[in-house]
Amino acid sequence: MTTAPDFLKHGAMHDTSALRGKWKWILALGIVFVIAGALALTMVVTATFAGVLFVGVMMIFAGVAEVVSAFQVRSWGSFLFWVLLGILYIVAGFAAFENPLLAAKVLTLVLGIVLVTSGVVRLVLAFSVRPENAWGWVAFSALITLLLGVIILAHWPWSSLFIIGMFLGIDLIFAGSGWIRVALGMRQLAKA
Repeated sequence: MTTAPDFLKHGAMHDTSALRGKWKWILALGIVFVIAGALALTMVVTATFAGVLFVGVMMIFAGVAEVVSAFQVRSWGSFLFWVLLGILYIVAGFAAFENPLLAAKVLTLVLGIVLVTSGVVRLVLAFSVRPENAWGWVAFSALITLLLGVIILAHWPWSSLFIIGMFLGIDLIFAGSGWIRVALGMRQLAKA
């Protein structure tokens, strides 16, 4: 039988009094999200390709690190697997540069899955701060994130050229708006 995590049963996550003094940090996070989202929406194709190239670079760095790590522990029985995994990362990173459209298709699929997961997790977080004013905005942003993930998965791969930039921009704006509302609610409670 599956039971709820301890923080949901005992309400440990519901005590947000320690967060109230940090409301400015939550506000700043929300503002950064909104600005990043607006920039992504003004340049959706550029944002998509920039995202693809960024992931390619990170995969190359991760692959090199994996291979170097493998040689540091080569006496371990899984040395070959570490080297092969590192090489796979390097090849995938260069493939993103070689064929950014294919990489955008793959990343769009992964993005859809991640947004669905993020929406569910953010919904849980929203309910964990429910006693706070404006928790519903975070819940609303979670539902938008979940919806965006479902739309991506429903229309994949046709709109992979622009969908990464566009949907991330929308998601960032709604997530930022939700955190801004929570921060402003916490500010009011901190004053009381």
